[in-house]
Amino acid sequence: MFYDNALGLLRVFVITLSAYVILIVVLRAAGKRALAKLNAFDLVVTVALGSTLATVLLSKDVALAEGAMAFAMLAALQYAVAWASIRSDKVRDAVRAEPRMLLEDGVLQRDAMTAERVTADEVASALRRKGIGRLADAAAVVLETDGSLSVIAADAGKAAELDMLEDVQR
Repeated sequence: MFYDNALGLLRVFVITLSAYVILIVVLRAAGKRALAKLNAFDLVVTVALGSTLATVLLSKDVALAEGAMAFAMLAALQYAVAWASIRSDKVRDAVRAEPRMLLEDGVLQRDAMTAERVTADEVASALRRKGIGRLADAAAVVLETDGSLSVIAADAGKAAELDMLEDVQR
């Protein structure tokens, strides 16, 4: 069915406008963390916010106030988990992945790449983006917790000697 009545369209218009404003306010209050590059936990919260927004916009069974409370609760829970993960290694380990070394001192770490489902082509692409044309010219390629690849050139030193790589899983 394409159209029920004008009241239904008016409801969607008003609820969409109101929910959008509320969501913007909640995201601004939640801080930059809510809009940062996503790790797995942040992605779940973002998907939940989108799902909640869609439900509020299109379901007559969910009131705007209920949707606003859901937005606020999701943002508050994300804040609480981020706060706890900063203060507790156990919480951090439960909600955050560890960075993983995919290339060390010019040598691809095939077992790590297989475990993380990253291809040699993806590593090569990351190297090219950094202007590195040979594996031997890279000290490290790290799969970060947000899924991005970080590249450290060999002229920065051997991977084993770089203190920014101490927490990277090998």
